[in-house]
Amino acid sequence: MILVTGANGNLGSATLAALRAHGAIAAGGSRTPGDGMRRLDFDDPAGLDLAGVSTLVLVSAGYAEDDQVVERHAAVLEAAARDGVRHVIYTSLTGAGDHLGFALAHRATERLVRACGLPWTILRNGLYAELFGGLLMWTGDGMESAFGDGAVAAVARADLAEAAAVVAVDPARHSGHTYELTGTPITTSDVADRLGVPHRTVGLGEYRRRLLDDVPGLLPFQPPMLVSIATAARHGFLDGVGPDLAALLGRPVSDPLATAVAAAAAMRPGPSLQRRARTPAIEPAPQIASSTTVSTTP
Repeated sequence: MILVTGANGNLGSATLAALRAHGAIAAGGSRTPGDGMRRLDFDDPAGLDLAGVSTLVLVSAGYAEDDQVVERHAAVLEAAARDGVRHVIYTSLTGAGDHLGFALAHRATERLVRACGLPWTILRNGLYAELFGGLLMWTGDGMESAFGDGAVAAVARADLAEAAAVVAVDPARHSGHTYELTGTPITTSDVADRLGVPHRTVGLGEYRRRLLDDVPGLLPFQPPMLVSIATAARHGFLDGVGPDLAALLGRPVSDPLATAVAAAAAMRPGPSLQRRARTPAIEPAPQIASSTTVSTTP
């Protein structure tokens, strides 16, 4: 059986759906499991039960400080080795993301995966196109962002879920591989042009101020994490592309611009809310690559 962790999250649920579309025997695990899911609380190592799992798709458990994230991942990897899991697939962060504020938890986890004694595959996911669109800020007459003219090789989450499913249904073929799963570079101007609105760049300091002052519910580690995305994109560190994703999918990658545009359009305020200007349309707990993770993991 294939088990997907974080199955109530966006990437986990999409991966589980893709596996079932492939006809695979797969189940989900979650801290708050629904029907047919297995309870998996990474903060309760003694309660982790992976018996009967042949392939574990470990969706990064961001949403915390790095030390807690790594402890969670270490606990589930120990359980995997103990309970006879035969292959671990970890959803990490693209190598271009080493400049991002949440990269270290991913790289530390990759070390744990390689040292766990089990066959492994690492999927280094690019930033979600959904995240890219969701981080743009609406004003009364257009859009603002701290991305400048920088491009991001964003990826539709559905493509990353499909890639994880492809690997999970035939894990031996991908054993020992680290895949860089990036998409097509897009810019904030591309999104604004598609929506027919102007775009203005704001400074990183102003963006940080808005995150701290205007966005309720962010945890302490999240504003610097989000600013790191903006500065990495702004200075050209996230625009690299590669062949791995299309090769795994067996088709061209989906258009990330269409996905980003849809995400941005969904956050557009109506006429009565136009004064909600200059605040980023983000979820309280960004889950990127992850992951993430927005939630902090791709």
